[in-house]
Amino acid sequence: MNTRYTVRYKCRKLLSYAAVAVLMTTLIPGATSAAGTATELRAEGSSITGANEQPAESVRSRVVIIVDDFGNGMRGTDEMFELPVKITAAVMPFLSTTEQDAKRAHERGYDVLVHLPMEPRKGKPEWLGPGAVLTSMSDAEVRQRVEAALDNVPYAIGINNHMGSKVTGDERVMGIVLAVCKERGLFFVDSHTNYRSVAGKLARELGLPPVENHIFLDDVHSAGHVLKQMRLVQERALNQDFCVTIGHVGIQGKETAAGIRSGIAELKDHVDFVGISDLVKQEWQWKAQLTLP
Repeated sequence: MNTRYTVRYKCRKLLSYAAVAVLMTTLIPGATSAAGTATELRAEGSSITGANEQPAESVRSRVVIIVDDFGNGMRGTDEMFELPVKITAAVMPFLSTTEQDAKRAHERGYDVLVHLPMEPRKGKPEWLGPGAVLTSMSDAEVRQRVEAALDNVPYAIGINNHMGSKVTGDERVMGIVLAVCKERGLFFVDSHTNYRSVAGKLARELGLPPVENHIFLDDVHSAGHVLKQMRLVQERALNQDFCVTIGHVGIQGKETAAGIRSGIAELKDHVDFVGISDLVKQEWQWKAQLTLP
């Protein structure tokens, strides 16, 4: 059940109990007072919002917009950085503007992720970029690739996968990736390019937040489609309390940015746009301390 509806239900239930208690006190001498009944109910976990407390209905659903493929001066980079809400910048390592884009995001108060190239089931190898993690690598090689990528992207607080449908289904390789994350106080965001991904299961086993993408914004490359996807983002956020969504800079980066901007205008009165670190702290009580190189 949605948290807000649960709170409203408990409040109505408690008020009903209190009303009955008042009637009993009036009609039956020695009956438990309404105040006493309310005290006992609060001890069991129920509560009524006090006059000076913020009502539960004011807690809004949250949306995280992750923008992938920063790091190579791609089309739409400026437009994404000029959006009127907080985004999360996923920056690819070892490219021409990797450091510049990570610093720019950090200076604007945005979270930075390493957008780590990972082997896909299908796709051209040249799409991966340098420093990719492959399933054919030894344990030591996988670890070296992950650590090198983290060292190359300043201010990173986590990792998400670039491509990676083959790697995210491989327990051995993903176990190493997540182990490095845990050692450094980071978390992993599963971009969800593989519906049989083991990332969430392994993250739970290691005590990491099982964060994943819910909706790709630009699987069709037009501003109109992105706006349509943003409406789906709102629907999911309102139903599930939060939504993580991914768009991209690149060949159609300006169109994606335009669609996101239009979507923000429609959604801003209904949801809060937060960084990925805000979400993991609120939703999974994530308190790890970063261990930077």
